[in-house]
Amino acid sequence: MRFLKKGSSGSDVMEIQALLKKIGYNPGAIDGVFGNATEQAVKMFQYNNGLVTDGIIGRDTYRVLESLLFGYDTYSVMPGDSVYNIARRYYTTVNKIITANSNIDVNNLMIGQRLIVPYGIDVVDTNINYTYEILEKDIEGLKKRYPFIETGITGKSVLGKNLYYIKLGNGPNEVFYNGAHHALEWITSPLLMKFAENFSKAYAENTSIKGYNVRDIWNKSSIYIMPMVNPDGVDLVIDGLQRNNPYYDRLILWNKGSKDFSKDWEANIRGVDLNHNYDASWNLSKQAEAAYGIYGPGPTRYSGPYPESEPETKAVADFTRNHNFRLAIAYHSQGEVIYWTYLNIVPPEAKQIAELFSKVSGYTLSQPTGIVSYAGYKDWFIEKYVRPGFTIEVGKGKNPLPISQFDKIYKDNIEIMLLAPVV
Repeated sequence: MRFLKKGSSGSDVMEIQALLKKIGYNPGAIDGVFGNATEQAVKMFQYNNGLVTDGIIGRDTYRVLESLLFGYDTYSVMPGDSVYNIARRYYTTVNKIITANSNIDVNNLMIGQRLIVPYGIDVVDTNINYTYEILEKDIEGLKKRYPFIETGITGKSVLGKNLYYIKLGNGPNEVFYNGAHHALEWITSPLLMKFAENFSKAYAENTSIKGYNVRDIWNKSSIYIMPMVNPDGVDLVIDGLQRNNPYYDRLILWNKGSKDFSKDWEANIRGVDLNHNYDASWNLSKQAEAAYGIYGPGPTRYSGPYPESEPETKAVADFTRNHNFRLAIAYHSQGEVIYWTYLNIVPPEAKQIAELFSKVSGYTLSQPTGIVSYAGYKDWFIEKYVRPGFTIEVGKGKNPLPISQFDKIYKDNIEIMLLAPVV
């Protein structure tokens, strides 16, 4: 971690601001700029937690904040403790503690027994720029809070970042959602992560979402989620090019001499557009590149040297090959559009399902043209399996979409994600 103080800026500042607001402090605007209001909020937090009130997030302050960022603490039972007074101390509920500790006997706590204690706050923030580091914290936090979910790693990115998946449910009907193939389109990662959190919470509490019986879906289906296919690209867009990046000089060259990757960069860290790197008319995608002025690695639409040349696309394809997905959704932004065909292939039920998705989201059904018709994940899934596959473009505007659009995007898409495992 780096020390944060007045004048600091970046996604890590934004993360701290969001947390402070969530736990009842006023850091001012959640904008990633450590200003006067954030400094005062940090000082108040430090005062309330017995820390030096210098307004600087150094090692000691971060240590106290860290468990809040993960959304849980590990607690050793003391003499006289009960689940009820532990819950009160952490501003949480007895049921949350029971859920996180499946073997707990609430009437017979043992001194020294270690408990996972979830705080009475959500894990996934939806008002921040969503980096790989935040994704990792959130996945760990959700797994601790909801131990009945399955999490795992499907592979590694070019720079060695883990490509995570989450599994919700234990039923035989398997469906797959993925996000952030494109670096600028990182808003699809918190969309999928917030769905995972809300679905897990509803399962634990035996409640429904928008009238859908979550436990019934859980027992009949398995929802696999890969929230961030392109973590190297996402971090490049959000946090900028770091001098220790092994592709530093090449990235500047591929980006036409610019060190600003925040406006146009969709590719992975090797300049390959991951959603043009699948083996579905890949040759047509490659042939079309020249018409778009593409002659090698760059911000977008470079298909790579061969299909699945990139570890990220190979990991997604292998994950798909190792499962029996009845349906797949690749989340992108922007346009509020649903693409559901590939060339002349129309899988059985695809149109009916697409129309249902359109009805519950308000998104328009469409068919791609030109270079975007080829070599995407949805294209590959439809061609290989002749099963319903969808590219869903969330939100409207210029990528990267501002996080202020998140609430509408989530509202538009929540029922799609609930419908997919039951249609």
